[in-house]
Amino acid sequence: MPKITFINADGTRTEVDAAEGSTVMENAIKNMVQGIEAECGGACACATCHVYVDEAWQGKTGTAEPMEEDMLDFAYDVKPTSRLSCQIKVTGELDGLVVHVPERQA
Repeated sequence: MPKITFINADGTRTEVDAAEGSTVMENAIKNMVQGIEAECGGACACATCHVYVDEAWQGKTGTAEPMEEDMLDFAYDVKPTSRLSCQIKVTGELDGLVVHVPERQA
């Protein structure tokens, strides 16, 4: 099972085992990662699962589709590495993925 590390704004790290085919957001919710709210349940209809993909992993997680980019307009403190965690599918290639949780969600 791929592992994902979530790093909160205060430096707290949470490492989770993630099922392939699930999303980063689903794994955050399942493991009660602080700071991931996911109010829309993964429908790409809000920005409350906003994360910053660690720069070393950007190439493997891909880029935001137009719908995701539109939702990121509502996120807090958007950066070039911002993604909605509901839009990042877990694959074997993402084993070791590191994402940073913003200090707050929009």
